[in-house]
Amino acid sequence: MKKKPFILIAIMAFMLFTLGQPVMASSNTATQSNTDHIKSLQERGIVSGKGIGEFKPNGKLTYASAVTMLVKGFDLNINNIRFIKAPKATDNFPNLKDNAWYSQAFVIAYHNGLEIPSDVKANDYITKEQFAHHLFQAIAKKGDYAFIEIFMMINDDDDINDDYMNNIQKLLITKIATLDKNNNFHPEKAITRGEAASWLYGGIKFVEENEPIKPQPEFPGSDLKLTTVALTSEVNKVTITAQMPSPGYGLRIGSITFEGGKAVIHLDATPPDPNKMYPQVVTEVKISTFVDSKFKAVLADKESSSDSSVKSEAIAK
Repeated sequence: MKKKPFILIAIMAFMLFTLGQPVMASSNTATQSNTDHIKSLQERGIVSGKGIGEFKPNGKLTYASAVTMLVKGFDLNINNIRFIKAPKATDNFPNLKDNAWYSQAFVIAYHNGLEIPSDVKANDYITKEQFAHHLFQAIAKKGDYAFIEIFMMINDDDDINDDYMNNIQKLLITKIATLDKNNNFHPEKAITRGEAASWLYGGIKFVEENEPIKPQPEFPGSDLKLTTVALTSEVNKVTITAQMPSPGYGLRIGSITFEGGKAVIHLDATPPDPNKMYPQVVTEVKISTFVDSKFKAVLADKESSSDSSVKSEAIAK
């Protein structure tokens, strides 16, 4: 009978040890859904550490690690810049060192437009809003992307730096970053290494899976004029003329948007047929459309230069 208390104590000790294992192990392992993202970044050589535990996903991310991750993740460089003297981190960040493991990353980040505070220290913890801001700036260096125009409601938006809000909105729209269950972003909270890795993974995948918007060629025409003729009391005929560098060019109405009392006409130029030869002679071209007389027709971005005269015209019977 005297052995029972000893046996009970032994069993309880064994159970406590066994149940305690996952709790003790969780301090250096990612229990959240970003585990696969961290592994992917490790395989790509973007973040260091052998396995999830060595990466320490629950630890706070320093500015030095954050900038290095972003530069590696998006392959930012300064190869197209010619310097009079070799750039140093201390040129723009006096609190940093020039021979540290992070130095070159800060040089590259600065010359790629990442708006890092000049008084930053390598071991400063980076906040969620700061990392989000720099992450989107790095994404933008890869191209100009289209985003749906909606505004994500954030419960603690009053705490977000106004200069960072637009970039944070873009990350939320694309689901690269997320809010918590109470719709809070916690902008001033230090971001964990695991969450930063997950956002970085999402940003890289976004760039890999989306094509940037192709820049529109400069409009080749000049002397744009818009003339409105009243066909009926309800319909106006709108004619746009332009001077083009050759008769091969034409005009096309891309779209008409209605803003208040205006019908805004978005105009495109049609290029010459590459299989034909055209004389290099300035030529007037024109195009017409019809607009409800309730709206004043104007050219997009060219309202000040367009002639918007109105003429009355009888309807042929």
